[in-house]
Amino acid sequence: MGAGNSVGMEGGRVILRSYDPLWPSEYERVRRELEDALPSWILDIEHVGSTSVPGLDAKPIIDILVGVPGLTKGLDLVPILESRGFEYRASDDLPDRHFFRRIVGGLRMHHVSVAEPGSRHFRNTIVFRNALRASPELAKRYADLKYQLARDVGTVRLAYLNGKTDFILSVLQERGGEVGGDYPTHDLGSGAV
Repeated sequence: MGAGNSVGMEGGRVILRSYDPLWPSEYERVRRELEDALPSWILDIEHVGSTSVPGLDAKPIIDILVGVPGLTKGLDLVPILESRGFEYRASDDLPDRHFFRRIVGGLRMHHVSVAEPGSRHFRNTIVFRNALRASPELAKRYADLKYQLARDVGTVRLAYLNGKTDFILSVLQERGGEVGGDYPTHDLGSGAV
């Protein structure tokens, strides 16, 4: 399935790979699969996360953001995505998305977040991606941080996620994202994905 060895990571590990020009092709393949499987009321399908930023080293998992007209309506996608091999993670910490992951041969391959385009999660995900795409210097700083965290925390994935939080929030604040309030961030004690 998909991009051979360029995509996929064992669960519970933090492994960064050099940018792979096959990542956008793998996104396009999965996007087409989703377009064929999902209802016509889907509003948007976006490649997000570090694999969507040209030149940025990343965990080799393709992150996809699907826009829906309502979060409750998004639950209609659960059986459809499950039939395509995606596992619904109902205990996700973020209140304005539904999260799915696809594991093939023991490797995490694809993550799908389902959210309303007007939600904080959707908007912030796009703002952060666009900021990294627009600034190679910012993307390099982010890559350097990710490598430092991967060395420092090893296989403690939630510590890796927590370590990125301040950087992400500062970029969002600078670029007009929505920060603050009671919106959750990752917590070592949480059930975050």
